[in-house]
Amino acid sequence: MLKLSVTVIAFNEEKNIRDCLESVKWADEIIIVDSGSADNTAAIGKEYTDKVIYNKWEGFPAQKNFALGQCSNEWVLSIDADERVTPGLKEEIISILNSEPEFEGYFIPRRNFFLGREIRNCGWYPDYQMRLFKKSGTIVDNRKVHEGFLIDSPKGHLKNAFIHLTHSSLHETFKKINEYSTLEAEELYKKKKASPKNIFINPMAAFLSHFIVRKGYRDGVYGLMVSLIHAATKMMMYMKIWDLQRREKEKN
Repeated sequence: MLKLSVTVIAFNEEKNIRDCLESVKWADEIIIVDSGSADNTAAIGKEYTDKVIYNKWEGFPAQKNFALGQCSNEWVLSIDADERVTPGLKEEIISILNSEPEFEGYFIPRRNFFLGREIRNCGWYPDYQMRLFKKSGTIVDNRKVHEGFLIDSPKGHLKNAFIHLTHSSLHETFKKINEYSTLEAEELYKKKKASPKNIFINPMAAFLSHFIVRKGYRDGVYGLMVSLIHAATKMMMYMKIWDLQRREKEKN
């Protein structure tokens, strides 16, 4: 069997990281990159691996790129602390590594949970993510948010999904909306114009896209809230783009 390294980047994830590591403890190597947690994240991590490494936080792409550089094996599985590898996915990965892999990278479907409820619509499933790949042919997309792994070769798709326990509370959700909309605004404010029209219409379009077109209504009140969250994120992003552009004009 080809050997597998698992990478996890973490910061103050003591409530999540044990279950995450339990789901991948079968791997040949686990690498945890911690950016200075103030809780027991690192201590829990050391129960599963001797490779708990501190690295100063300079954004998601930089942290994942650093983690990739610590892997001693050619095949890598990248997961986050709030994600879990299911037994079916474990067996599928082992089966691929036991044979001669057909591809150098594999998209894995992801089951996303909101407030403990799996969301099957709103564009949240199958939500394929490039997470299993050969290290030598992979780079990290240099985006401030929603970064991913890029492979310049044919890719495969796995059948079994991993679990993503995102948005476990509304407090956490609102914090993420604020953080992610700021990162997106910083990334896009020189590329997109933000007018009052954008601030009003684009969030409405985002809501309709997720709730109607992507059938979020099938998930009931959970789908309604997820669709509103997408709209709120879009609204805040355009408001922040507008503010960044305003401040830049004032400087000039």
